[in-house]
Amino acid sequence: MSGLFVRKHAESVSRFCDVCALYLLADEHVNRYDIVEQTTNGVREVYVYYPFAKTPVLRQLTKAVGYVKAFWRGFAVVRRTFGLPDVVQANVLTRSGILARKLKQKFGIPYIVVEHWSRYLPQNFNYKGFVRKLMTRKCVADAGCVLAVSSKLREAMQGFGLVNHNFQLIDNVVDDFFFAAQKNINAKGKFRFLHVSCFDEKPKNVKGILRAAKNLSQQRSDFELILVGVGQDWQAAVDYAKELELGDFVRFTGELTPAEVCRYFTESDAFVMFSNYENAPVVISESLATGTPIISTNVGGIPDMVSEQCGILINPGDEAALCEKMSWMIDNKEVYSAAEIRKSAQRYTYDAVGKRLYDIYYNLSQAK
Repeated sequence: MSGLFVRKHAESVSRFCDVCALYLLADEHVNRYDIVEQTTNGVREVYVYYPFAKTPVLRQLTKAVGYVKAFWRGFAVVRRTFGLPDVVQANVLTRSGILARKLKQKFGIPYIVVEHWSRYLPQNFNYKGFVRKLMTRKCVADAGCVLAVSSKLREAMQGFGLVNHNFQLIDNVVDDFFFAAQKNINAKGKFRFLHVSCFDEKPKNVKGILRAAKNLSQQRSDFELILVGVGQDWQAAVDYAKELELGDFVRFTGELTPAEVCRYFTESDAFVMFSNYENAPVVISESLATGTPIISTNVGGIPDMVSEQCGILINPGDEAALCEKMSWMIDNKEVYSAAEIRKSAQRYTYDAVGKRLYDIYYNLSQAK
């Protein structure tokens, strides 16, 4: 799951050029370098699993050394199969950027950086360490292009001195079947709010949604809230809903397949997100692709994604506003046009994102 956004980027651009993904993973279950090759949805994948010392003193050192060794072994497989690549894409800094920069120095291969990580955002602030910051600045400065998934992320990175002459934005990809799915809402049933997340309380503030739902339940009974997903704080959220005595107002589904998630979108009247911080959440794009209006906090890249025609933005942490807008949405759902909302999501298709990445690759390969 942690590499899902990267996988979809690879699949999207594979519609326009040959793509090979090299993935390195420290694995406590292996005692040697283990290379696995496979092809998934048109993308050639090379996995290198590498061992590391279990003792705390040596763990980090052996992981760092193993990562570099695993890279060169995996790159040898890539080169034997495809030859030298025309362009390298480093996903999520800093280690991947160091290796991409090394390939540029050794073989003259241009590279781009695609960053998804919210660690640069002030609400998270997990970007620390002198050496990390120094190496990250070098990786960013030497890249042929740097792509961030939201304007807020780009601003946060630039605020840390991560400067590049070609700093652009890139969207994440939504599966094709979200665009093809038809709305299927029971007009006689309760108004259905949907929330989909990884249940990480610090960024997602699921308990805030539950408290807003509790307040709304004390005003009216014509709604339900469906929460989809799993994560480290899932059980805490389930227990909290019981503590609030939300009863039939709230239902947790657990983990679902993407197709099942899509079905819940088509059967819901509105999508709710109450995050404290975000980049460019795919669930927002998926909601738009299915024509589902949105209530969300005004954080990260969400303002770039949700217009007045698509939903409502509120301040993070404002539970009174969330309750109020949920009630308003129940009474005014006819304001939103599913067809118009879907139009705003065309930028997230495989073809749109893939073509944008391909154009960047092509321009870099021609300039080298």
